[in-house]
Amino acid sequence: MTTYGLTDEHRMIAETVRSFVENEIYPHEELVERSGEVPVEIALEIKRKALELGFYACNFPESVGCAGLTHLEFALVERELGRGAMALTHFFGRPQNILMACEGEQVQRYLMPAVRGEKMDALAMTEPGAGSDVRSMTCAAVRDGGDWVVNGTKHFISGAEHADFVIVFVATGEDQTDKGPKKRITAFLVDRGTPGFTVRDGYRSVSHRGYKNMILEFDDCRLPDAQVLGAVDGGFEVMNTWLYATRITVAAMSVGRARRVFDYAVRYAAEREQFGQKIGKFQGVSFQLADMITEIDAADLLTLASADRLDRALPANREIASAKLYASEMLARVTDAAIQVHGGMGLMADYPLERFWRDARVERIWDGTSEIQRHIISRDLLRALGA
Repeated sequence: MTTYGLTDEHRMIAETVRSFVENEIYPHEELVERSGEVPVEIALEIKRKALELGFYACNFPESVGCAGLTHLEFALVERELGRGAMALTHFFGRPQNILMACEGEQVQRYLMPAVRGEKMDALAMTEPGAGSDVRSMTCAAVRDGGDWVVNGTKHFISGAEHADFVIVFVATGEDQTDKGPKKRITAFLVDRGTPGFTVRDGYRSVSHRGYKNMILEFDDCRLPDAQVLGAVDGGFEVMNTWLYATRITVAAMSVGRARRVFDYAVRYAAEREQFGQKIGKFQGVSFQLADMITEIDAADLLTLASADRLDRALPANREIASAKLYASEMLARVTDAAIQVHGGMGLMADYPLERFWRDARVERIWDGTSEIQRHIISRDLLRALGA
């Protein structure tokens, strides 16, 4: 494990979460992979044990009764959770910290139940025609009397099948600018069961079985002003304030999963014999292992460094993008190399490597594609030179 800059307390956090994943998540992975579902009793047991451990909603501050981990400490938690199946680690409990924008009655209705594990939330921005380009969304809300009436569709919404409420970003107006129309965006809190709001099954994905993506449909869904999260037309401010660091999660989980994959590869290379010796003695295999661990450590350090910059209140947009880009692409290379080390057995469903290989593919897409990350990085570099 990379230890540069980590204290004994940091290592204790990582080891505690890793032990939880190994003991409470690993035993159920085969069932979820086979069935595509997480049994309710298993989900509730994972949530109960995470609450007992004191790590539920550990990404929230002590002011709301939570662990108040730093960005670096939370990256370590996510790194170790990345070793396990996402369908199961979902119930370890990391509500959207955007809920810290709750005000007034929203605090007791949404924020506190979420951090106590009494309610689960989901975040909805993506639409069939609006992915990375958030301002192209067509799901919209218009004023009608004292309410907002929402119409439109969201898709690829993770965790919505379990959510008691969803944080939904919709268009609430449009401004004319020199560069053309620019939509205003507002965040709403929408309870499951609200008339006009439907949650239905989404698409079948090859990545992360059991961790479903859902489709949300709004058909004249009427919401009062009390459901606005933040300010009307202030959706981008809410996003930039509270969703700034979500790409660190993808990077950290990619590192954790890569370390698990590497463990399989290095053990296999040390045990498997061909031509009278362990295959790890062949340069073609040993050099692959050397490249794998070097890339994993590099991604780990990039990720922890970007989290540390946030903790020190330093600009980190480019560093976070670099970590997400490199770690997600590293995971793809490492899983592919691990399968190569295992040969034909690596592709068999009897081994988990083919699952890790499939799961790795989505990391380069969600929370901003690799192309978007490269755009963020290059724009940051060029702006400093006035370009």
